[in-house]
Amino acid sequence: MTDSLIQAYLPLFLWTGLGVVLLRFLPESLPRVLGRSLYWVGVPLEILALARQTHFSRQVGLAPIVTIAGLIVVWGLAWLSLQAVRQLPFPLSSAEKPKAEKPKAEKSETLQEPDAAPIAEIDPWHDRARRGSFILTSIFGNTGFVGLAIAPAFVDSAYASWLVLYSVTQNVVGTYGIGVFLSSYYGRSLQKSHWWTQIRDVLTVPSLWAFAIGSSTRSVVLPEAIEFGLEASVWVVIPAALLLMGMRLSQLRGWSSLRLAIVPALLKVVVSPVLIGLLTPFIGLGGDARLALVLMSGMPSAFAGLILAEEYQLDRELIASSIVLSTAMLLLTIPLWLVLFA
Repeated sequence: MTDSLIQAYLPLFLWTGLGVVLLRFLPESLPRVLGRSLYWVGVPLEILALARQTHFSRQVGLAPIVTIAGLIVVWGLAWLSLQAVRQLPFPLSSAEKPKAEKPKAEKSETLQEPDAAPIAEIDPWHDRARRGSFILTSIFGNTGFVGLAIAPAFVDSAYASWLVLYSVTQNVVGTYGIGVFLSSYYGRSLQKSHWWTQIRDVLTVPSLWAFAIGSSTRSVVLPEAIEFGLEASVWVVIPAALLLMGMRLSQLRGWSSLRLAIVPALLKVVVSPVLIGLLTPFIGLGGDARLALVLMSGMPSAFAGLILAEEYQLDRELIASSIVLSTAMLLLTIPLWLVLFA
């Protein structure tokens, strides 16, 4: 187990650390450019390659059902938790107040600005972008970059397909389906929100189209150079995502940044896998099938949250903080899940 964790975390620390260092010498606009490039090009290429390589006809149908049900349940718990923490007295220092990007405000918004500061000091979750980041980091885990690197070491090879299908389902239905809908709703907060805006954003997600194309062309033999390029894209996307995380981590302000991420990190790596582990026996799942789902549901907050934050102007700092906390917690929770659910 220790060797597997070291092997998975070595590139995590290497590329993230490089991102922390590089941002000191590169333009501050680079993280946003990198995030949008991953959203529109990098991640779609990765999902296209994964969709072409996975034979879903051989998978067990309960895996995606449990994945989607788990996402919906944790979504509800995240919303309830957010309402609960908003009731707690939690004054912010001037350094912790939300840093929303402010385009030219309309007259009605300008009239309300004198009240904004006192509200932010009383309620750190007053900012819509921060609330959206809270929910995103509570729901979606890093099943692709970390999950598929760690979980196979603890699950029988006969259940490896459960891991792949969980990851694909969460990315397609979850992160780039539900996640885009939520990001569109909570982000771009100065624009008037309409339900058709969220639907439009979901239908135009490049990763969904990449998955559809990859699944429908699985039987099509592509030129060897293209196949090689698709497979190699994974080895570019993962380091780029880790670099982006490192750049955002370099902008954190210590405990003042991390404390707001405690609740979403706990929901992600503790509450979610416990629910999966306790409820799956009621649908006849046990052994390695249950362990596979528990491990994947307990992966740390997704790097994709940072990509969505760059695209939809959410709170990047909260997402980066949740990634740090939940990744650190993972070292403690995996041995626990092996004891309880193996």
